[in-house]
Amino acid sequence: MRLPALPRGERGDRTVITHPLSLALVAFVVTAIPAFLLTKVIGKHLESLTIMGSSLVVGGIVMWLVDARNAKSEIGGQSAANSLIDTWRMEAMSLGQAIWIGACQIFSAVFPGTSRSMSTIAAGQLAGMSRSAALDFSFFLSIPTMVVATCYDLLKSVRGKGENAIGVSHIDPHGWTVLAIGFVVSFIVAYWAVAWFLAWVRRRGFAPFAIYRIAVGAAVLAWAMGFLGR
Repeated sequence: MRLPALPRGERGDRTVITHPLSLALVAFVVTAIPAFLLTKVIGKHLESLTIMGSSLVVGGIVMWLVDARNAKSEIGGQSAANSLIDTWRMEAMSLGQAIWIGACQIFSAVFPGTSRSMSTIAAGQLAGMSRSAALDFSFFLSIPTMVVATCYDLLKSVRGKGENAIGVSHIDPHGWTVLAIGFVVSFIVAYWAVAWFLAWVRRRGFAPFAIYRIAVGAAVLAWAMGFLGR
């Protein structure tokens, strides 16, 4: 995966609004506003093992069904007749697809366990994007989402707000250095992990991850039921 050419794209038919990077920002805004307004609801759901387990199971089933639905089209490629896929590359995606993916990403914010990547990739596939195109856009969409979320939490911490507040006055130069090194290392490791994941999924599909999600979700639900029954 590589960064789409700026500003007109590889085919020269993109605009400032329809360039993939702009579409990622559009999808982010579509997600961010409702997620911010639902902060209290999200906080309550974070404490519910039942919601987490259910989200894992439902998300795994959705991932499996959507990938299986598009499997024949993926195998047949762009020349296949009656293909369910009309967007084979992220460069060709539309504004409507970006808005749809951003709206579906709200589920991952409201229901912990849904998984941001699962919701965006499945949404992209349902909107006619290939597995590869949906994966690439999900990766680009994760950048503003995680950067803003991280900076927001960090700002609350250094300002002395929240349960994990550290307060800017408590951080010495050595602490800032350690924080910066940790940020850079985690970014590099995350980047290569995602790159490996993208390459692996393009070849094998989402079925193994769907099974994993369903198994973990079922275990969480079983534990929650036993815990609540005591």
